[in-house]
Amino acid sequence: MFKTAKQFTFDMAHMLDGHDGKCKNLHGHTYILQVEVSGSLHETGPKRGMVIDFGDLKDCVQRHVLDLMDHAFIYDSGSERESRVAELLQSLDSKTYALPCRSTAEAMAEHIFGLLKHRAGLPVSLIRLWETPSSYCEYRE
Repeated sequence: MFKTAKQFTFDMAHMLDGHDGKCKNLHGHTYILQVEVSGSLHETGPKRGMVIDFGDLKDCVQRHVLDLMDHAFIYDSGSERESRVAELLQSLDSKTYALPCRSTAEAMAEHIFGLLKHRAGLPVSLIRLWETPSSYCEYRE
């Protein structure tokens, strides 16, 4: 089995309602997203010798993750406070993206994994999400 990975960056804003530190306030990050896929090499056809074409991987992540989250306010749809911020931003024609949980790096890594594996059908084996240059979370099944 081979593993192939590609790295992406995107910017987003969030807040952690109820957090006991400064992240309870609205703030933003430039995230680095590493997507790893695993599988056997294609034996025939134009993708022969590849697990996945890097261009195909890029297009998939762009469509299923970046187009939704880049430069958006990511919020916990179960939080009244965060939902009120999202409603205000939506009324100002700003981009938002709802999660069914807090927008921690851990929850976002798991969510992105699910988007790519279950919605896009990508053979994703690992998501590594860097929230800052020195802090990341990793999710795999």
